[in-house]
Formats: sequence, structure tokens, C-alpha cells
Amino acid sequence: MTQTLPPPSGNGRLTHQALIYRNDHEFLATTVPFCLEGLDRGDAVLAVTTPANTVLLRRALGGRASERVEFVDAAEWYRAPGRTLGAYHRYVDRRTAAGGHPRVRVVGEPVWTGRDALETAEWTRYESAVNVAFADCPAWIVCSYDTRVLPGTVVDDALRTHPETVVATSALPSDRYADPTTGDGWQRPLAHLTTQEDAVVRFGTDLSVVRAEVAGTAARMGLSEDGTQRLVFAVNEVATNAVQHGGGTGHLVVRRAGRRVVCDVTSTGRNDSDWYLGYLPPDPRQQQGHGMWVVRQLCDLLEVHTDEDRTTVRLHISLV
Repeated sequence: MTQTLPPPSGNGRLTHQALIYRNDHEFLATTVPFCLEGLDRGDAVLAVTTPANTVLLRRALGGRASERVEFVDAAEWYRAPGRTLGAYHRYVDRRTAAGGHPRVRVVGEPVWTGRDALETAEWTRYESAVNVAFADCPAWIVCSYDTRVLPGTVVDDALRTHPETVVATSALPSDRYADPTTGDGWQRPLAHLTTQEDAVVRFGTDLSVVRAEVAGTAARMGLSEDGTQRLVFAVNEVATNAVQHGGGTGHLVVRRAGRRVVCDVTSTGRNDSDWYLGYLPPDPRQQQGHGMWVVRQLCDLLEVHTDEDRTTVRLHISLV
């Protein structure tokens, strides 16, 4: 049964909804009252959408209201899942710190056009991870999906990644929602790569050879200086975890796969961490536990796969 959207409860819990729209009218029928009510309640309101929808929403809100809404180009915001999640967390922290705003409202429109199959899969998993990463945050996020331009598979997945769908000002629970914390619905094997291995290193406690091999190989493959530095730092962090928490040794493979440099860091021993490892921000009061969160900030994509006797973390950084 459809129900009218309840006002924000202020209990610090996430509301995460999918807006699946077929035309401009349906987009505005939800986003305009969502933004206006948020402004009336003193919420911080952020719209991360396309340039065309920014124009539509600004015009519909009117001058005074639109000036109080923060607008960001989705193409600039949705570049890498880990960094996007980090940006949202910083936004929520800034806007709600010291009672600045009781809640944050976001109109978000993830970018799907131009993504390859792996990127699409990881951005879908990002949408699912939002439900865990922001579970206790005072945030209300409406993610919009334009059926005029998106593949049907992307739209269908929105029903799996959002607990609710929204039409105008009414919400309906999604009967296809897949809870990220239960079952194996979000587990998947590493993507198949057809390229040959360029560098292979077995390592122990001395990780200097790992850092040197990654830096040299990535540079030869054409990775920028900034990208190489990020990759070296991220691989070193993962390899350190492999030595400390695995079997004390590991295996590194570096290759170029299309427009990305890819590093596999494999350690012995099973890792029982959840699939969304690194998506949950660490407690700032803790000195440890920040590693995989940092790695996700550094990489463009990150895959983790565990079987009975080994764990592989695959790090991707784009050449362009």
C-alpha cells in the first residue's frame, strides 16, 4: 500500500529511496517538494544531478529557494565509488556538526552512461553499500533514475539497492530490495581479465620490493605520477594487511587491463570481512582500522574476493 512520505524523524537514521522517472514532470513532482520541505525544516539540501536537471530544478524552486540549495554536477561528483562515499560523509558531517542542520537531504543522480560492465557492477554495489555506510546518519537520500536514457538492467537494480521507491510525495517499499548485510546476493567473483601478467612478485615482511615494482611497472604502463603514487600507497596498505593478518606472505600481480592499471594482492588465509569492506568510515577515535577506507579513497575501483584458503584484493586506477 502506498503511503505519504513521513516527515524526517530526526532520529539519525538513513532514508534511502529510488526515484524512477520517465519525464521531467515526474522528476520535479518529487524533487521540488522534497527540497522545499527540507528548507522549511532547516535541513541542508544538496542536489547532485545533471546540468539539464539542475536548470529544471532551479527554475521550479524559484530564485530564493534555489539559492539555498547546493548544486553539484553529477559527472564531477560520481567519479569513483569510494571517493564519492567519502565526499557524502564529509558533507553530512559538515552540515550537521554542532547542530548546524538537523538533517541532510540529497537528490543524487549517479552517472551510468559510459560505464563498462565492471564499473556498472561496482556502482550498483556502491548504491547497496550506502544503506550500511549511512545507516546511522541523519540523511535522506533520493537517487533518481531516468528511464529515457538508462538501460533496463540499471533501473531494475535500483529496486534491489533502495529499500523504498518514491513517486511524487509518496513512498512504497521495494519488494525486490536486497539487504546488503544478509545473504550472498552482493558477493561476486573477480572480473575476468584477458591481459597477460606484466609483473609478478612474491613478498614477505619486506615490502620495499613491492613498492618499487608497482611504481616502475605503473609508470611504464603510462599511469600518471599522481596515479602511480596513489597506487603504490594503496598496494602497500593492502600488502601490509596481508602480511599482518594473513599468512605472513603474499603474491602481487600487476597488469594493464584496457584503460586501467590493475594490481592483485593475494594473501593466504581466509578473510571473513563483509563484501562492503572499506565502505564504512572508521571511528576517528580509533588509531587502527582506517586502511581499507583509505584504499577505497585512493582507487577508482576495488574488488575483494575470498575463497577457502586465500583472499585477493584487486585495485584499479584509470590511466586517464
